[in-house]
Amino acid sequence: MDSVLYTLPENIRSRNYVVASYYIKLPKEVDVLKKAASLAIGQTIGTWIPIPGITEDIRERYMGKVVNVFDIPALDLETQVDTPEREYMIQIAYPAVNFGSDFPLMLTSLLGNDASTSAQVKLLDIEFPREFAEDFGGPNYGIAGIRKYTGIVKRPLLLNMIKPCTGLTPKEGARIFYETALGGVDLIKDDELFGNPTYSKPWERVKEYKKAAAAAYEETGERVRYFVNVTSGAGELTENVKRVQEAGADGIMINFAAVGYSGLKQVAETAEVPILGHAAGSGMFYEGTASGMSSPLAAGKLARLAGADIVMVNTPYGGYPLRYQKYMQTLAQLTLPWYDLKPSMPSIGGGVHPGMVEKYMHQAGNDIVLAAGGAVQGHPMGARAGARAMRQAIEIVMEGRDFAEASGEKEELSAALRQWEYIKG
Repeated sequence: MDSVLYTLPENIRSRNYVVASYYIKLPKEVDVLKKAASLAIGQTIGTWIPIPGITEDIRERYMGKVVNVFDIPALDLETQVDTPEREYMIQIAYPAVNFGSDFPLMLTSLLGNDASTSAQVKLLDIEFPREFAEDFGGPNYGIAGIRKYTGIVKRPLLLNMIKPCTGLTPKEGARIFYETALGGVDLIKDDELFGNPTYSKPWERVKEYKKAAAAAYEETGERVRYFVNVTSGAGELTENVKRVQEAGADGIMINFAAVGYSGLKQVAETAEVPILGHAAGSGMFYEGTASGMSSPLAAGKLARLAGADIVMVNTPYGGYPLRYQKYMQTLAQLTLPWYDLKPSMPSIGGGVHPGMVEKYMHQAGNDIVLAAGGAVQGHPMGARAGARAMRQAIEIVMEGRDFAEASGEKEELSAALRQWEYIKG
């Protein structure tokens, strides 16, 4: 066996290799070792055909290496299965020097299922060496930084998004902002559909919403931070960030699924305020069973690596059929220790209402943002009451009281629970 093309995992763990794990399904007659080798070669030195210029030194330094092949289910005998197709997990090590801290080149290398390799694979995970991961930088604030920035030490943060999603001028949006802020939300963001229309430029919204935040502070004594959506094309993105920061933005929101991880990384390298990474549309990365990548990787690990301080996370409870296991794995990718990279704060979205607060806090802990949209704006007593109901639910859980019993003491929360069912945590 070619010792340059194939290697044991122990031989590359301490070296500067990025290890990618893939799922692949093949006709039973196809040699999976050869298929893995074609991917390792095709996505690095580029050809399986001997050509002038490919030296042994180039093969050793720049060619991918097949690390492992696992059968799914675990098979060792031909008599154990009789199906026309076989499933595998394969692991390939890529020399990090080939792409460095460059997201487009890295993903081009790792997701190479084009005609040159003919490997239809789904990228399950990427294992990064310490030096390589820390070159990306990760979040500037992280969970501890967000808590210091907001002054909220222990409880989950409460976020609301301005509704309706589009069609509001800055002054119209500011009126909704003010009413919502009075109820006790901590963060207010734009909807992901609302970016840079002609009738509401993001820097104009910052100025008007900051006035609304100041007016609410005079009444409540609590500061509400506004995260403005700067998502746009590459040519406008930098200008948007510059202008909203000049206008006094508290935070920046960017849809990394649309602008790419490199767009998020670019903003993180220059932004002075926290960044909320949105994953709207990321289903195109992971909804396929035989291509793309896994959801914890697409919506979790890579967003943290690119520098999002807060990351919007889908749940299994809002109508989207995300698996509970993947939801929890995404939370883990955002928050568990990872070299010296700061953790990203998960922002739980989809199916967030007062009756779900206990469940979310018990599953994900207190270091989360609860992103309640319709439950605030659609509260039967208005947005101010909707925000209060969410805060009341959070306080009951933080105090460790019986939720069903304590909720009856709160008018706004009781009204919310009559409209949305209480789901025990």
